[in-house]
Amino acid sequence: MSARRRPLGLSDSVQAASIAHRFYVRGESKLEIAEAFGLSRFKVARILDTARETGLVRVEFDLPAPLDPGLCDELRSAYGLEQALVLERAKHRETRPELRRRIGALAARLLAETATRDDVIGLSWARSVNVMTEQIDTLPRCPIVQLCGVQAGMDMRDRSVETVSRLARVSGGEAYPIFAPLVLPDRRTTETLRRQPGIAETFGQFRNLTKAVVSIGAWQENESTVYDSLSPAERDAISKRGAKAEVAARLFDADGNALSTGLAHHVLAISHEELRQVPEVIALGYTRPKAEAIDAVLRSGMVSTLITDADAARDALALAAKRP
Repeated sequence: MSARRRPLGLSDSVQAASIAHRFYVRGESKLEIAEAFGLSRFKVARILDTARETGLVRVEFDLPAPLDPGLCDELRSAYGLEQALVLERAKHRETRPELRRRIGALAARLLAETATRDDVIGLSWARSVNVMTEQIDTLPRCPIVQLCGVQAGMDMRDRSVETVSRLARVSGGEAYPIFAPLVLPDRRTTETLRRQPGIAETFGQFRNLTKAVVSIGAWQENESTVYDSLSPAERDAISKRGAKAEVAARLFDADGNALSTGLAHHVLAISHEELRQVPEVIALGYTRPKAEAIDAVLRSGMVSTLITDADAARDALALAAKRP
């Protein structure tokens, strides 16, 4: 926006206010206003611009959540999303847990408002997804499906099994958990566990999913629990293959392509292909260190809705501008 101009004189202010009232409040077109005031349509447009630039007219948005509508639209347009929800910056310096709680609350509101009895909802493990489920009080009766195994080292309250069970209790629908670790020692163990009746039943639900809530992890230390669970040698080998992002233990390169590595054969998780078949994927990705990962995952075309913060959104938009 251009710098604020010098305030208008009394007569010009009254005229500008009258024109602005007709345009913004009464919904008259610029052509109708021009005819009423004996002005050109272009003159009316300049007066409206001046009214805003001088502060005579201020446009405010009273959204039901503290969102940045400009960034929401820019991000949606840049990546071809159905929608993007971008939180405004907090007035104080936020800690990551505080931001996570705001992201989770926004996701909770969205899911509670859009879920129906016809949905089959999948949840990946993530702290932000856990926070989301804690803040949902009502949900239509529908099945809740765990998308990946249990991450080792997590408190029981934070494990994906508990997250799925918690939301299923709210919904009253069937819960489909995975009582097994996410990362397994080898392919044989993975295939054996996938054939176990309870786990096989959950995996069978992947084809029925209508909504999935996932978290975007960056392939770097402290930004992906899967990354942190591997040995340094395994991390480095996967990094050299071009991994930039992780969603439900599935990896993506900088262009959003599914990345097949040895990890793919010893994790209990929904596949890239199955994720792509889900009609609505709500991805939670936030903080600046994850901007490159957010960019990568959005390039995959898998995500329909992104929930993020203003700083991460701006960084992602800069990456999108460099490589449209």
